[in-house]
Amino acid sequence: MPLRFLSLILVVILTSCHQKKSFSRVDVDMLFIDSISVRAIAPIDTGAVWFAANRGMVGLIKNKNSSVAQLLQDGSPVPFRSLAHVGGAAFVLSIEDPALLYRIDLDGSEISNIDLVYKEEGAGVFYDAMTFWNAQEGLAIGDPVEGCLSVIKTVDGGATWTKLPCDDLPMMGEGEAAFAASNGNIAVMGDQTWIVTGGKKSRVFYSPDKGLTWNIFETPIVQGAEMTGMFSVDFYNERLGVVFGGDWSKQEENTKNKALTMDGGATWTLLADGQDPGYCSSVRFVPNGGGERIVAVGPKGIYSSGDQGASWRQLDQTAFYTIRFVNDTLAFAGGPNRIARLIFRY
Repeated sequence: MPLRFLSLILVVILTSCHQKKSFSRVDVDMLFIDSISVRAIAPIDTGAVWFAANRGMVGLIKNKNSSVAQLLQDGSPVPFRSLAHVGGAAFVLSIEDPALLYRIDLDGSEISNIDLVYKEEGAGVFYDAMTFWNAQEGLAIGDPVEGCLSVIKTVDGGATWTKLPCDDLPMMGEGEAAFAASNGNIAVMGDQTWIVTGGKKSRVFYSPDKGLTWNIFETPIVQGAEMTGMFSVDFYNERLGVVFGGDWSKQEENTKNKALTMDGGATWTLLADGQDPGYCSSVRFVPNGGGERIVAVGPKGIYSSGDQGASWRQLDQTAFYTIRFVNDTLAFAGGPNRIARLIFRY
């Protein structure tokens, strides 16, 4: 074969591989529309997703059929922004005093049993996000009470929860808190945990041992005002992670609102600084994307990167608060008045 034809074939192959790194569009399939704010979702498979929302609304959507319950406390709807799915059950956690954590079981595709498994009362109680390391061990985090990060933990699959004492937790700075924007300011992998904060300080709280010990890492993300900082974090592996956020009160601003780490969170490098997107509340690595493909969602729509966050493309203008992938082309997203299935295309 002549050398020039071999070179041409090689160029075509390399170009095709490069083009397939980045999504070119997304199909938005609306599954559920109601006058609620959906900030927490937990997919089960390609056809089913749990959600938790304000107005006390929690439910399972399966193949566009929904089983929904409204939970009340003293006659008032319970506001939910945290959700986790493990062992066939869902766990939902309210944000404000009193913090109420429920376990929800299914009978087939229908909600069959709802149990209150944890309750916390007190000034300043405000929980932001929840996740599990494995089928037995999980945690939820919240704003500081008595100066330290609020952390509750389970070691029995969510049957019981215990609040960790401040002596075992890092102290937070004045005006530093966490955002209940997308159930996304915790990331876990193996025994490791990363929690991101915002406000007057925007830092990474890292534990290598499921919350027994902690380190604190500084970040270059915008901070110093009440609504600035990191709103979401995700890790592709134990070293490679991404954060996204910005200034909620100035959502068009696109500087110091996204960053990448290559060393497990110890140091961070700003991404596409001064380039769109601006503020986003949820960011995720695309599964099996080699750590190159990243998707972020926010009030301005859905954005995709195929080069590890160096550049971004807006795929859709539909507003979403949170996104979770099921595989490398399918995700679920929740937002204002909506839950959707997203099919990403090259």
